[in-house]
Amino acid sequence: MCLSTETQTALGCIPNSPGGFASEIYRWGLGLIGGVALLAIIYGGYLILTSQGNVTTFKKGKSYIVYAIIGILIAIFAVIFYEIVAVDILQLPGFSK
Repeated sequence: MCLSTETQTALGCIPNSPGGFASEIYRWGLGLIGGVALLAIIYGGYLILTSQGNVTTFKKGKSYIVYAIIGILIAIFAVIFYEIVAVDILQLPGFSK
């Protein structure tokens, strides 16, 4: 059962306000990015462990891990940027903390 400020969808209750909707999209997006990054880190670790001294495979595994971590950091900083710009600087209506 959804609140009066939410709409029932196939994905669950979605807020009607622009800020709540954007927060919900960011939540889903960060979950997806985190899942893909976790898989990339696991695969990179697998490549490193099975490289058997092959420098090319080791570097490929290392790059998977490094780029997955960079992707996570970019996603986190995008949320922080959104909070600073939409809420603190522009003070958009409906986008409050």
